[in-house]
Amino acid sequence: MTTQFRPAFTLLLVLTLLCGGIYPLLVTGIGQAAFPAQAAGSMIVQDGKLRGSRLIGQPFSSPRYFWGRPSATAPMPYNAAGSSGSNQGPLNPALVDAVKGRIAALHAADPANRQPVPVDLVTASASGLDPEISPAAILYQLERVARARGIAPAALHQLVGRHTAHPLLGMFGEARVNVLELNLALDRDFPVR
Repeated sequence: MTTQFRPAFTLLLVLTLLCGGIYPLLVTGIGQAAFPAQAAGSMIVQDGKLRGSRLIGQPFSSPRYFWGRPSATAPMPYNAAGSSGSNQGPLNPALVDAVKGRIAALHAADPANRQPVPVDLVTASASGLDPEISPAAILYQLERVARARGIAPAALHQLVGRHTAHPLLGMFGEARVNVLELNLALDRDFPVR
């Protein structure tokens, strides 16, 4: 029995040290050296203040800002410690009611807007933390933000164009806009008077 126990225990110790200590430290060190910003959470610092992460959405409710995708995390929206979706299927009455409520809020914020509401403005993602929305969702809100800031829609449209990420090689993924980065650029280029 001891002839089998000693090699098994030695192997357990070696693998624990290798897989639980050396390998994670090596991968972390390589990540820190090769990708320091990403390894630190892709934080956005502006004017010496931490504004957020490029990877986690943030709630915006003022009409002067673009709004992101709804978040289903609890106990508060965009709770990075509790990533979760609503897990409601398309036939669930609670989801239907939530979508109707979000559409009503968008119409209340911009009653003159009669465009179709993009789906990513009224449905939460699986993680509840999406920092990006489609250009269509941004363009849906453009007139409201331009009016609230007192700026020409054309100038705002150019800003949106500069912050739109296009598909990789023109075919992988979809066009998208990081809402936090766009709103920070909005404050920088068109400060509220």
